[in-house]
Amino acid sequence: MPEASRTRRLLGLDLGGTNIKTAVVEVDATGAGARVVHTQSGPAQADEGPDHVTARLISMGLATMEAAGPVETTGLGVPGLFDYSTGEIVFFTNLPGPWEGYPLRTRLAEGLGTSATLINDARAFTLAEATLGAGRGCRTLACLTLGTGVGGGLMIEGRLHFGAFGLAGEIGHQTIVPDGPVCGCGNPGCLEAITRPPTVARAAGLATFEDVLAGLGDGDPDCVTAIDTAVGHLAIGIANIYTVIGPEIVVIGGGAAEAGDLLLEPLRQAVKARLTLIPPDAVRIVPAELGPIAGAVGAALASQGSLVGDADFLVGEIPGAMIRRAGPSPKPR
Repeated sequence: MPEASRTRRLLGLDLGGTNIKTAVVEVDATGAGARVVHTQSGPAQADEGPDHVTARLISMGLATMEAAGPVETTGLGVPGLFDYSTGEIVFFTNLPGPWEGYPLRTRLAEGLGTSATLINDARAFTLAEATLGAGRGCRTLACLTLGTGVGGGLMIEGRLHFGAFGLAGEIGHQTIVPDGPVCGCGNPGCLEAITRPPTVARAAGLATFEDVLAGLGDGDPDCVTAIDTAVGHLAIGIANIYTVIGPEIVVIGGGAAEAGDLLLEPLRQAVKARLTLIPPDAVRIVPAELGPIAGAVGAALASQGSLVGDADFLVGEIPGAMIRRAGPSPKPR
């Protein structure tokens, strides 16, 4: 088969606190024309610790390959930070056990017999929605996931953007309320700290965000106030993105986005009210389309690198990556 017409299959895995999801994505030789050909899901059994979870990842990856056929590369979306040069975990916020320093990329590659790429799960979501989901056809976009926390990612000129230190796109860690509650990252007043669904539920005096949405539909005043406050803060964060990045579209995913226009329409109006330099009609805020498989699909796409900008932050292979992560050298005196 001529190289130009050859298709490739890529394996993606998405590690969550509860489940592991897998996807096989088929692309042509140019890295375009992607389509999902197989998906699976199973329990992560996260309480059993790193070795057990890694064994689960390998087992599910092998089962997926057995069902869908051989793959060339593997990508794994992870819920936290890792060292881009070594593939070792820095920290996972929602997975128990001694993950710090764990050589996850190496163990995964050895177990599956393919090269392995790690990517933050929100960046994987962004890559998937930009390629196959609600953002397809757009060159510059932003994505947010509203779940346990507030994740995010940026696609600029058709490539996933990592910035100078590999952390660009942490939309949830903008400071919105300077004297607000301390975020899990240590900074007070982050967008995540004041808008994450559990925080909204507490503000309404209810157990879950789903209860808040139900109350919102019934006109419960406490729920209305809690949602209005959260929407106002989200609008500031998204308006900042529009002003600085100028995305063609903003894609909202995660459990909170399942509320649809009950949440998104007030958010659109609040964002438009914050923008003075951008025509209101240019604001496009839409729900994600790929659902729970987005992270695995994005991880698969990340493993090929062609849509990923600044790929040293995925595999640590470009000279100077470590120097850039360490920060600028001091100026000579």
